[in-house]
Amino acid sequence: MADWGPVVIAVVLFVLLSPGLLFQLPGRTRVVEFGNMHTSGLSILVHTIIFFGLITIFLIAIGVHIHTG
Repeated sequence: MADWGPVVIAVVLFVLLSPGLLFQLPGRTRVVEFGNMHTSGLSILVHTIIFFGLITIFLIAIGVHIHTG
């Protein structure tokens, strides 16, 4: 039986937190910009920290598991 929970959660968070795709924090001209398709080093760092925090909460604290059999 395979546990697909970590894979699914990581892929969904990666897509949602890609800088510039849905939002960018911090933006180039404002604090938050939506759908601008640009990025910067600082926004990559901020999105990485958010990704790490959320993946830690979902996988370790909550313990999301999706089993296939």
